[in-house]
Amino acid sequence: MDTSNIEKNLSKNKTNRTKFIIGGLLIIIAIVYLIVSSTQANAQYFMTIEELQSKQSQISGRDLRISGAVIGGTIQYNPQTLTLSFEVANVPADNKIIDEQGGLAKVLHTAVSDPSRPRLKVIYQGVKPDLLQNEAQAIMTGKLGDDGVFYAQELLLKCPTKYEDAIPQQAGG
Repeated sequence: MDTSNIEKNLSKNKTNRTKFIIGGLLIIIAIVYLIVSSTQANAQYFMTIEELQSKQSQISGRDLRISGAVIGGTIQYNPQTLTLSFEVANVPADNKIIDEQGGLAKVLHTAVSDPSRPRLKVIYQGVKPDLLQNEAQAIMTGKLGDDGVFYAQELLLKCPTKYEDAIPQQAGG
C-alpha cells in the first residue's frame, strides 16, 4: 500500500471540507444580510402624534404609521384634485387608558374636545372615505414633511359610534 496516496487523499478531503464550510458560511451570511436589509428598508414606526412632534427632526423621510382622532371641523375635500386635508388630535396608544376612560368612543371625544392636545395636519390624495367624520379614529401610513404636515399614503378609519348601538344586540343573540 502506498502511504503517499493515502496522505494525498486525506489532504484532498480536508481541502474539500474546508471549501464546503467556507461556502456554507458565505451563503448563511448572504441570507442574513438580505433579511436584515429588507426588514430595515420596509420598517414602519407606529407613533402617537405627541411622539411624532417631539422626534420630528429624527424621523424625517421615514415611513410612519400614526393614529389620531379626526377633528370634524377641519375636514376639507376637493373632488377635482382628490385632495383631502384634515387635522387629527393625539389619542393615547395604551389600551389600559382607553379601558379606564370608558372605551374608545369616549377617548376620541375627549381628544377632539381638548384644545390642549397635540394636533397634526394631514393631507391625503384619494377618494374621501365614507367614515371620515368628527371623532373617527384615523390610522395613517405616510411621511412627515419638512413643513410639519403628515402626507398620508394610506388612510384607515374606525368610527366606534357607528357600531355602538349594535353591540348589545350582538351580545344578546
